[in-house]
Amino acid sequence: MLDIKTIRQNIDLVKRALENRGSSVELGFLLDQDAKRRSLIQEADELKSKRNQFSNRIAKEKSSGVDLEAEKNEMRSMSDRIKSIDVEIREVEEAMNGFIMEIPNIPHESVPVGRDSGDNQIVRSWGEKPEFSFTPKDHWDIGEGLGILDFKRAAKVTGARFVINWGAGALMERAIVNLMLDVHTREHGCREVLTPFMVNRESMTATGQLPKFEEELFATNNDYFLVPTAEVPVTNLYRSETLNEEDLPVKLVSYTPCFRREAGSYGKDTRGLIRLHQFNKVELVRFAHPSRSYTDLEELTGEAEDILKKLGLHYRVVCLCTGDLGFSSAKTYDLEVWMPAQGVYREISSCSNFEDFQARRGQIRYKAKQAKKTELCHTLNGSGLAVGRTLAAVLENYQKEDGTVMVPEVLKPYMKLDLITPIS
Repeated sequence: MLDIKTIRQNIDLVKRALENRGSSVELGFLLDQDAKRRSLIQEADELKSKRNQFSNRIAKEKSSGVDLEAEKNEMRSMSDRIKSIDVEIREVEEAMNGFIMEIPNIPHESVPVGRDSGDNQIVRSWGEKPEFSFTPKDHWDIGEGLGILDFKRAAKVTGARFVINWGAGALMERAIVNLMLDVHTREHGCREVLTPFMVNRESMTATGQLPKFEEELFATNNDYFLVPTAEVPVTNLYRSETLNEEDLPVKLVSYTPCFRREAGSYGKDTRGLIRLHQFNKVELVRFAHPSRSYTDLEELTGEAEDILKKLGLHYRVVCLCTGDLGFSSAKTYDLEVWMPAQGVYREISSCSNFEDFQARRGQIRYKAKQAKKTELCHTLNGSGLAVGRTLAAVLENYQKEDGTVMVPEVLKPYMKLDLITPIS
């Protein structure tokens, strides 16, 4: 959430940022409401000052016998008007807050200006594309051929865009999760946390999913929501709390299943493991000092990249342009892994700095030892990685002509397997 003072004092910058994002938000209503609010506050302050003057005069002349009934009536009238103004101010503030909740974050100055994903910038790449002496298969064909991915039974049990993992498919999914958690905790210094897989409306609002993206979420009948990502519960761990400056950055990692309606995907990438309604993910979350949050973004992105390097998967890092940024993000790097069957790169992680956008919504602050005031933290997060997409990338990049799949070296200690063969 943006600060109204920042908007008011930097109106041209904010308008230009929204234009660069391709946002249709018009700020005229907000500025009018802000002017009305400030006018009402000024009127209320002036009335309160006059009321205090009348009150002091009445107290001084109470025993003098002077008729002060007119003053008393005027003071009562002032009090009634002040109460009325207070109601108006609350109504205006509610309208302003509702409007501000719909305004996306301001992109960082280093974000390239562009309309859509075609204007994103490739920052770097790692590894080489694997070469095959045969035509590589899609991961869903590989998985179904081996009997380790079952989309038909998942559709029977639940519905479309779910999957059941059998045998080595379940084992590899679990191995990937454990690899990620072990690397992030033991090598990258993250603290692991296991959270509830449902959150309340306040948590969804603090991280920016509500009110704008409610149609994307799975809700229960008692106003809980299934988590779309561990970003939501983990970021909200410190909602309405104050951290110590010396403890920053706080580095957390969490595994959760994720649940998304994927409304509006319109058939895009609906085969296989790329765009499921339920999938597993390991998430990296940081609470950072504003002065070094962009250093933290580079570090966090590197930690997500490390998993791909250990798996030996070719990938590239892409800096999203203004028109492709997520609603809450000030800057985002996407990690895109190579999928040889279709000859395309697929997003496998999205690493973002939200600056104080989420922290202002959730009132997440820090305080220096000698400081009198608290300040808003910067929050960051990134997939470290999306587990199903990682499994899909392994199946496609490590497939053999006979339909079997080699197990990456880094997963062998977890799986106790060298080769995935068909389930008999």
